[in-house]
Amino acid sequence: MYISVGTAVSEESKGNLERLIEGQIASKIFAKDSTIWGPEAQPEASIRLGWTDPIDAGNDLIPEIVKLRDELRAAGVSRIVLCGMGGSSLAPEVICKSEGAELFVLDSTSPSMVRRALENLESTAVVVSSKSGSTVETDSQKRIFEEAFENNGIDPKSRMVIVTDPQSPLMLDSQKKGYTIFEADPNVGGRYSALTAFGLVPSGLAGANIAKLIADAKAVIPALRMDSADNPALVLASAMSGPKSRFVLDDANTKLEGFADWAEQLIAESTGKNSKGILPVVGNPEVEISAGSKGVLPARISSSEAASDWVHFDGSLAELFMVLELATAASGWLIGINPFDQPDVESAKKAARESLESMSQKIEPLGLGQIKASLEQISADGYLSVQIYANRVNDNRLVQIREKLVRLSGVPVTMGWGPRFLHSTGQFHKGGTPGGVFLQLIQSDQELPIPGRDFGFQKLIEAQAMGDATVLKDKGNQVFTVVVEQGEDPLGLLEKLVD
Repeated sequence: MYISVGTAVSEESKGNLERLIEGQIASKIFAKDSTIWGPEAQPEASIRLGWTDPIDAGNDLIPEIVKLRDELRAAGVSRIVLCGMGGSSLAPEVICKSEGAELFVLDSTSPSMVRRALENLESTAVVVSSKSGSTVETDSQKRIFEEAFENNGIDPKSRMVIVTDPQSPLMLDSQKKGYTIFEADPNVGGRYSALTAFGLVPSGLAGANIAKLIADAKAVIPALRMDSADNPALVLASAMSGPKSRFVLDDANTKLEGFADWAEQLIAESTGKNSKGILPVVGNPEVEISAGSKGVLPARISSSEAASDWVHFDGSLAELFMVLELATAASGWLIGINPFDQPDVESAKKAARESLESMSQKIEPLGLGQIKASLEQISADGYLSVQIYANRVNDNRLVQIREKLVRLSGVPVTMGWGPRFLHSTGQFHKGGTPGGVFLQLIQSDQELPIPGRDFGFQKLIEAQAMGDATVLKDKGNQVFTVVVEQGEDPLGLLEKLVD
């Protein structure tokens, strides 16, 4: 594991590092001391520190996962689809990308993306990952796969794999249906679950080397337990929690594509509350720097020596998972918040449910010129969040569009696919440092019914967007909503905005 902090950052964060060492925060976290974040946080923290010791549980899981993988392959299954949201989907995505293992991650309610996931059913097995199973996205995805398998003459019992907490509603339902079930550790929250069943099961079934993940994690833990200036997680926490709280992380040109997305949801959901927080931004920090954005802490996954005001860190994927998890939990202590709750996530869920019941909200038409003028006036202390409720795609245009938006607005710009960000960075949007401006793009799409529900995926994704907009506006934020007509390219519309 490698970390390099530039001299300017080191000087700014020196006091933070001394506080962490004197407070013995690293060793206390690994001792599962739930008191360090204060009495209000203790009830939640006491059941959220299992991520500090993933080794035995991970090694116990591996033989079961490998056995099931081999059985599925022998039955002609060559395609794994993961239905999950937030950390439970982003960790397996980066694990599989790092090894070239194919995993279709369905973390969306976009009808077009759901239809893509339903292709090639004869060679498909589905992993449904949810701590409770009550998450509307995951429940809807599970329902449509069950129906699709049955309609195609495939017994769902032979293709449905469940990862959930013991005795959860999802577990009880799955036991009745005879599905294969992997119990998750109930003492780990979703965004800290990369090296638990939530990360290991879908990744292992897709063919990733999960034994190496656990071995690499075991190797780095002794260094992370140390209350020392040599502890890379404490160094990173000190820098992230310093005066520059816009943590712009670039993972381009590495073998860890998608790691920055995983780190973004971990940091945003853990620290963005009580009007405080570290704003994580995925992208090339040089763009924010050249645009004169305030408070930027530039970081890169690299083994190069960091420039004066940069942070560089590198390591194996499991090492980076552990380092970021500890750094984020320690940052919570420095900032003075509970890094394990998500008090503002439920508000958007509630508003989405209300929107589903009425769908009475009307979207006022806005011209691109009006939006562009407003983006040029964002406060220097603010940021821009672009939220695309559409079929998630990998498109190089996203990078170029983000960079043009940074130059247009002069502030950090985050890009998120809806509704997956509602379970992660959405916490920061509503509970973190104020000043965000939000641009929603909602793609119109052909409706896709959800079995057993009186609404379909298109109505659901629209309700999720409108529900989130309602909560953001209620908190005093500026929200622009644009409907993208069916067949129109949402990225093309963004290009029109910035060109």
